Amino acid sequence: MENSKQLQLENQICFPLYVIAKEITGLYRPFLDEIDITYPQYLVMMVLWENDGLAVSHIGEKLFLDSGTLTPLLKRLESKGIINRKRKKEDERVVEVFLTEAGKQLQQKACEIPGKIQNKIGVETEDLLQLKETIQKILSKIEK
Repeated sequence: MENSKQLQLENQICFPLYVIAKEITGLYRPFLDEIDITYPQYLVMMVLWENDGLAVSHIGEKLFLDSGTLTPLLKRLESKGIINRKRKKEDERVVEVFLTEAGKQLQQKACEIPGKIQNKIGVETEDLLQLKETIQKILSKIEK
């Protein structure tokens, strides 16, 4: 039973990461409700605001999502008139995603969200950047 301390919840790194991800995602909900998108849809939109016209596979790579998860999400965004999906002429197996004018305009409203989240969390920018850097180091080790 000497190793039982290793199994205590308070000694796990995964648990606080799980809880903080869940709680922070929850903080986004009221702000995203105002612009009528979900958190996963917001992630897709951020990728497209950065690089419009990406293939579905590239969006999936950036967000660590498979096409089975991404396709229904994209369909919902398309039904809202925020994006368009088009098959690439050179290779019809490739579906590219483009922002509509409404999708581009949504970016203006979304620009306020990161600041609102940081205000709600109440942590200094420097501390958040350090946390992000540490998490990215861990992720790079896991991805190898």
